[in-house]
Amino acid sequence: MAQGDTQVSIVNQALILLGADTISSFTDGSSAGNSCNIIYPKVKVTTLGMYPWSFSLKKSELSRLSTSPTAHYLYQYSLPPGMINSVPRSVYASSDRGSPTIRDYEIQGQTLLTNQEKIFVDFQQDIVEAKLPVYFVQLLVYMLAWNLAEPITDQTEKGNYYKTIALGSIAENNRGGFFRTSINLDGAGESSPVIAQYLLTEVRD
Repeated sequence: MAQGDTQVSIVNQALILLGADTISSFTDGSSAGNSCNIIYPKVKVTTLGMYPWSFSLKKSELSRLSTSPTAHYLYQYSLPPGMINSVPRSVYASSDRGSPTIRDYEIQGQTLLTNQEKIFVDFQQDIVEAKLPVYFVQLLVYMLAWNLAEPITDQTEKGNYYKTIALGSIAENNRGGFFRTSINLDGAGESSPVIAQYLLTEVRD
């Protein structure tokens, strides 16, 4: 885990990549602080939602509401608060290991409608910065450098450069770069030396 990381320390890493001054807080009154305050939450949620990161997944049994849906389905359940992308990754009618996913349901706002008497979901949740893995923090830094480049430096070329570092080329359909490396690390449980090797070989002037 990236122990000690905060929202400010993460955006400051991005600002350093851009050759800009760092900030003391999102509300320090600086133009950079104002930009980071607006852009950081959106970029973090977007980056979390790009892939079912193992550290962000949680399984939960949903609470069934006392009122029934008006039509089509017998039951409705409350979705977990703070769910990334507002939809579960997988839906099950049982918590038994190996249970198949179900598809006979519908999402309406913050409720899930279905005919199943019990519902379990896998969903993504936001994670506090201090508990984010090192590889995800590094990806988030590149994503922030891309999105902050124009408002901070007025240089779209820098933005395009860090977009490529983060997501790869157009030919890779935005699934390459350090994003692909992060996916591999997330699945394999690799350690920080692998990230350091990527930084040495892929991120050069």
